[in-house]
Amino acid sequence: MTDIAKYPAKVLVAFGEAISRNVAIHEWLFKNGYAELGATASALQADVEAFNWLMKHGFPQYAAFCNAIDDDQKAYEWLKKNKYDVLIRIVDAAYEKPEAIMWFNKRKLQIFIMIASKIRELKQQQHNDYSDYHKIHF
Repeated sequence: MTDIAKYPAKVLVAFGEAISRNVAIHEWLFKNGYAELGATASALQADVEAFNWLMKHGFPQYAAFCNAIDDDQKAYEWLKKNKYDVLIRIVDAAYEKPEAIMWFNKRKLQIFIMIASKIRELKQQQHNDYSDYHKIHF
């Protein structure tokens, strides 16, 4: 599956929970045929092996999505060029761009606003961790 909008709602909820570091749900994605979403959740959490898995197994759109979330303009442009419109709008919603949030609301796709919110929370926590010298990993 390549279009994130085609996943069942319960799988998208599980993806959101995996982004929020719910280990049991994260494992459920891998065990139930959604390894690409589990790997995406891991890659969003800075797991390089997961990112490489996405590239190796034919999911470059999710790898680009993870990079776009980290403000990689080339990845963002690649998603646009390849018409991954929902992924682009999730990135934009994670950055709280009103037009993306309105787009999801208008189409009654609030689940993607929830995913964007969980990504924003994850990235904020990562930023806080990187800023805290007590949590620096050597």
